[in-house]
Amino acid sequence: MTKYSIEQFSQITGITKFVLRTWENRYGFLRAERTDTKIRYYTDELLVRALNSNYLLENGYKISAISKLTDDEIKSKVDNIKNSNDDISKESFYIAKLITSALNFDSNQFNLTYDQGVEELGILEFYKSVLLVAFSKIGIFWLTNRIAPSQEHFLSELVKQKIGAAADAVSKNSINGQSWLLFLPENEFHEIGLLFAKFLLIKNGFEVVYLGANVPYGSLLELADKKRIDNVLFFSVSNTSKSNLDFTINYLNKSFPESKQFLVANSLDINFLTKDHNITILDNLDDFINIIS
Repeated sequence: MTKYSIEQFSQITGITKFVLRTWENRYGFLRAERTDTKIRYYTDELLVRALNSNYLLENGYKISAISKLTDDEIKSKVDNIKNSNDDISKESFYIAKLITSALNFDSNQFNLTYDQGVEELGILEFYKSVLLVAFSKIGIFWLTNRIAPSQEHFLSELVKQKIGAAADAVSKNSINGQSWLLFLPENEFHEIGLLFAKFLLIKNGFEVVYLGANVPYGSLLELADKKRIDNVLFFSVSNTSKSNLDFTINYLNKSFPESKQFLVANSLDINFLTKDHNITILDNLDDFINIIS
């Protein structure tokens, strides 16, 4: 059974520790379990209840009323609001459903949630407002080893399949002649962002050479001998790849001297690391969209 500390539970749900304690004391709601030493911990079931309750709160329900409901009643009211088209927090609904599907290894729920969300919000908004937020919240699990690696792979693979299918669906001949190389350096493995960049580029008519994750440096040199590349996009998120960032950029400069380079990273010190290189740092998805539009 997965156990979450009150700190972790608060970060994932967005409910402050003060409010959690108040609800527990006043309403007996989201009552934490206790270890033998009386330390609070929360379960997956409580996590799902909290996420669904947040959705009801955002749609006008009072906690005094929610606290009297069973889990099934809470889920029923969530579905009723969603089906009535009166919900004012669409993103919260989808985020909760995606996280629940990961916790329960429920591919059917994932597929229904993803397809419905993309249809309602559009794939770009769904990616920005739902997928990125959900992965940020779930990242708290992974960083604290509170979610099994199997659950991480389960959700990641499903999302990659969906984005890959979307890229295939919009595939067309290049219309502007520019080519993009997309890859993750050695020891960089999480490629969902790279796959979404591929989708956006293909949708905008660019030619994409997609090498995927953990690409050996020698493969880049082999590609450079056979293919003209106008732009290079890569991610540096893991500590290992960031420690090799100077080497990676220098290798790209040598292999693709005429190409523009773009880097996505998640660290404030990246600008310092790259100050001596002619490379564009992309801080958010909108920056990338502006470049390719």
